[in-house]
Amino acid sequence: MLGCPCCDSAGRRSLLRGALGLGLACAAAPAPAQILGGAPRRIAIQRLQTGESFDGIYWQDGRYDREALQQLDWVLRDPSMEEATPMDPRLFDVLAAVAQRMEASEGYEVVSGYRAPETNAARARESRRVSRASLHMSGMAADVRLIGRESMGMARLAAEMQIGGVGLYRRDGFVHLDCGPARRW
Repeated sequence: MLGCPCCDSAGRRSLLRGALGLGLACAAAPAPAQILGGAPRRIAIQRLQTGESFDGIYWQDGRYDREALQQLDWVLRDPSMEEATPMDPRLFDVLAAVAQRMEASEGYEVVSGYRAPETNAARARESRRVSRASLHMSGMAADVRLIGRESMGMARLAAEMQIGGVGLYRRDGFVHLDCGPARRW
């Protein structure tokens, strides 16, 4: 019988080494907020399915603008369910940081934002490429195109930045960006 990794000393040491390694990895990667600095943060997005858009400042004077976040939540809602959820504001920081590094003045086209669990489950049944534990269901991910930019270049730059998850869907012409742990596929 295996012991609990938190209770036996060998497991505890292994767990602590793993936590330390994760902490060092996180400390080494810059947070999107560090990249963006203290200036007002702006984002421009258009939801392809609805035609709705947001173009404005979502963070200034050291805090997120609650009204702007509510507008972004609605634009990024699950259009098949007409269901919105509070999106993680760090996602907007990731999007803004990538656009800034690409020196893009154009906005994002959003292919997919928040997904209700039912929508995600239906998509997972249709395609092996859809995770059953997708961060889209937590309001932490968006599948996007940056107008006028190659998806491969955007994915490569975002992966180098190590500020969240990056998935390149070359055939479909979009990039998955999220504010979860840095990883790529």
